[in-house]
Amino acid sequence: MSTTEVAAARENAATATNTNGPGRGAFRALALRLHFYAGLFVGPFLLIAAVTGALYAISPTLESFVDRDVLYADSEGPQRPLSEQVTAGVATRPDLTLVAVAPAPEPGETTRVLFSDPGLGESDRRAVFVDPVTAQPVGESVVYGSSGALPVRAWVSQAHRHLHLGEPGRLYSELAASWLWLIALAGLVLWVRRVRARRRRNSATWLFAPDLTPNTRGRRLNWHGAAGMWTLPVLLLLSATGLTWSTYAGANIEQLRENLSWTTPAVDTALPDTEPAEHSGHAGHHGGPAMTHTVPAERIEQLDTVLAAARNAGVTQAAEISVPGDDAGAFAVKELRRSGTLTVDAVAVDGTTGAITDRLPYSEWNLMAKLANWGIQLHMGLMFGLLNQLLLLAAMAGLVTVIVRGYLMWWHRRPATAGTWRAVGKPPRRGMLRRSLLLAGPLLVVAAVIGWFAPVFGLSLLAFLVVDIIVGRVRRQPA
Repeated sequence: MSTTEVAAARENAATATNTNGPGRGAFRALALRLHFYAGLFVGPFLLIAAVTGALYAISPTLESFVDRDVLYADSEGPQRPLSEQVTAGVATRPDLTLVAVAPAPEPGETTRVLFSDPGLGESDRRAVFVDPVTAQPVGESVVYGSSGALPVRAWVSQAHRHLHLGEPGRLYSELAASWLWLIALAGLVLWVRRVRARRRRNSATWLFAPDLTPNTRGRRLNWHGAAGMWTLPVLLLLSATGLTWSTYAGANIEQLRENLSWTTPAVDTALPDTEPAEHSGHAGHHGGPAMTHTVPAERIEQLDTVLAAARNAGVTQAAEISVPGDDAGAFAVKELRRSGTLTVDAVAVDGTTGAITDRLPYSEWNLMAKLANWGIQLHMGLMFGLLNQLLLLAAMAGLVTVIVRGYLMWWHRRPATAGTWRAVGKPPRRGMLRRSLLLAGPLLVVAAVIGWFAPVFGLSLLAFLVVDIIVGRVRRQPA
């Protein structure tokens, strides 16, 4: 028997004997088998998500260099009135409908004048960038989503989200996000039990300590486990937030949030004692086939009053001002998700009088809406700026290390009789769960509930079970 076969036999024996009762032994065996099969088949998708996620983590900084010519201006001096800046932007694209304005958040940055464009996607807008000091346009570009990403960052984001394959491509990221948390938690169970079983390493510090001994199987396993421990909190967060953007699980999460009143609140832009005109609102605000219309000059002039009123009302961070489509609506001023910004305050302002018609401070958001907002900002690398991006980059590097070393361990466990179809690492011992019906029943119920809530996870779990049964039949292993 080869060395690798001996190691595999010892590990399988430990699965059956190194337990404190049949229930705990079956639980460890299940965790080991789930970790093995899920890591083996979902690993490639996680690897793609990790690589594209690493690029996505640094994309805000990359964007600041690539698009510096439109994001920044070299002019010095007092800024021109916001209405004058917007007028210059509107003159550049008179064929489009003005829908919003993002005033320059800091000296040296540009103002974004945002238009709906029938030729763009649902969440995309056209932006003209204006130097706030000279009120002269410096360029234009397409901005994507609520974060206002420019083409480079949007390209990286779409690669991470669906590999530029459209809606079918989103299944890859949903599969990765659905399994990441379970693979990570199963690995945690296995690693903690392994470290505790070794008397000389019965300390929590060994959970995070890499092994520097010569290149052996134990060293590969130690680096696999230690790297997983260091990245575990970030991976769980990324899995949870990633599911909110997924197709099927994301829709169920959104429905659950609505049922529990956990959705993100918004200010009311309806003015008192007025009736909204027909087809009011922002026609074509997010692109699409809507007809364009000209915003009256009087409404553009009101932007100076609106901005001053919002600043006095406490909206002091970088914000976007939504321009109403008719006189029956108020201007909505909402703070943007931006590096270092932890709150998203918003107010509605009557452009004619400058009165605050509605306000929504971030302190009044419900707790789940706050947690969702913070989680999304962390996932996008925006919450703590460069530090947030470096944290995500390190976590993705750790995830790549865990995946690669996992495959190396599987490869080195293969039998010495190369040349046969079985010359790969054998899976852990099967059939342990049948010995504990008290554990099997609740697990089946939990799996069914999670599978219904996250269908991609449920179908892939079913596929794993089918593969496991077929492999067991073919190899004629006792159940």
